[in-house]
Amino acid sequence: MDVKNLNPIIAATDSVFQTMLSVKPEKGKVSIQEDLVTDKEANVIIGMTGDIKGSIVYSFSKDMALKVVEAMSGMEMKELDKFVTSAMGELGNIISGKATTGLAEQDLICDIAPPQIVTGKDINISSESDKVLMVKFNTDLGEFDVGFSIK
Repeated sequence: MDVKNLNPIIAATDSVFQTMLSVKPEKGKVSIQEDLVTDKEANVIIGMTGDIKGSIVYSFSKDMALKVVEAMSGMEMKELDKFVTSAMGELGNIISGKATTGLAEQDLICDIAPPQIVTGKDINISSESDKVLMVKFNTDLGEFDVGFSIK
């Protein structure tokens, strides 16, 4: 896992949050894990193919997911229903799509798969990678994690 390949993904996360939600994510703790395990309730999994293979997982607490979708839609949200999970999937899709543009600027050809949304706590998401890089972000809407399981 080459760190320079992660920078476009982190930059895309920052850009999309500022543009769509008017919040600036502050990068927090970075850790390496054996497995991709999340303690957050709303998880968006984006598969990557091409020069970079693997998955990016955006993990949000239920409370933050509801706040994010409220900010996106202008409507009050109370449950992690299909509307909320669909909107969170689209957010992950937008971030990842923007990241592929940044990766293309490094002469890497990458495609993303449609988002998969998994809800629930303490979920172990299977990956082919030996290690998973987890980056925590803090915003005015709450904290979220981005997990990189990339080869």
